[in-house]
Amino acid sequence: MKKFILFLTCFILFCSNCFAIENDTVLKSATGFVKHIEYIDDADSGNDKQIVDVLVKTGTFKGETVKIENVLTGNPYYDILLKKKDNVILHLEQADDGIQFFISDIKRVQGLYFLLGIFIFFVVLVGRKKGLMSIIATGLIVCLVVCLLTPMILAGINPIFSTVLLCLLSAAIAVYFVGGLNVKSTSAVLGTVLSLVFAAILSLIVIKISRLTGFCCEESVFLYSAHPELNFVGILTSAMLISTLGAVIDIAMSIASTINEVFELNNELSFHELFHSGMNVGKDIIGTMTNTLILVYLGGSLPLVLLAHNIDLTKFFNLNMVVTEISSALVGSIALVICVPLTALITSYLLGFKKKEKDFEFDSEE
Repeated sequence: MKKFILFLTCFILFCSNCFAIENDTVLKSATGFVKHIEYIDDADSGNDKQIVDVLVKTGTFKGETVKIENVLTGNPYYDILLKKKDNVILHLEQADDGIQFFISDIKRVQGLYFLLGIFIFFVVLVGRKKGLMSIIATGLIVCLVVCLLTPMILAGINPIFSTVLLCLLSAAIAVYFVGGLNVKSTSAVLGTVLSLVFAAILSLIVIKISRLTGFCCEESVFLYSAHPELNFVGILTSAMLISTLGAVIDIAMSIASTINEVFELNNELSFHELFHSGMNVGKDIIGTMTNTLILVYLGGSLPLVLLAHNIDLTKFFNLNMVVTEISSALVGSIALVICVPLTALITSYLLGFKKKEKDFEFDSEE
């Protein structure tokens, strides 16, 4: 089954090339190394400048040294304060007199490589084979988001349909890779997908009632500048679902595993007894998991929370950005709560059906 899921995922990723949008007008970035910096105080503009000599390390202009002007405005959000021997990302633009170089940012990816290595090490150390399978599943899900969901949305396909498809594939990959092909895993997948479909419907209702625009951050504005034809309300719904997906899979698998374990210990239990066992565990999970999700959103929006002290609360709680963040957190939390009874019902029913099949086979042999 795992080989089949892996093959299916690779096939889908291969087919996703049909949705890919080529843009030959965009020049690739390059990396560079800061060799020398000269500081200039520009009295006319009131800004300081760094005249930077950069050695191009990759791309067509590899080996060339270019002189780039780096303006410092005094705003830490926009400024890139460079030091000698820094590695930087260069943005290239076509101009009438040739290629122009700009410093896009400092090269920071090495920190991500460091964290990724530690993450993989501890997951494999603690989880062994299942830990390794979970890493493979996570990698495949990330590939689905980048190589399938993104091209589908940019190609004009409905974002909500695309995201539900992604959630179905992601749940199947995450659950079947770790739990194997069995009733427990199937119940978790069905519970996850049904909970997210409910969340999608709920998010659409909230977006309509609150008249949310989908432009909740600076990135949305940039995306609109590049692709004004996209459905930004649908993209907002998609973002809500993807943010909730991991936690919903976790709860669904926990409930399904618990009920399955109880059934393995005593397969004489009825549907109602199995269901109540799952619900008792689910009640304990709900309290901690909803707190986790709310705190994740709250931590990500901490600057926004701090800003509330400088704004009238009535105005603050009616800002498009604030309502969007709160709605996302609540929709995700509701999906987690709904996931518990749905998964408990599905698991109890499928295990009961499995028990009847075994009883029928035993009676037939007699």
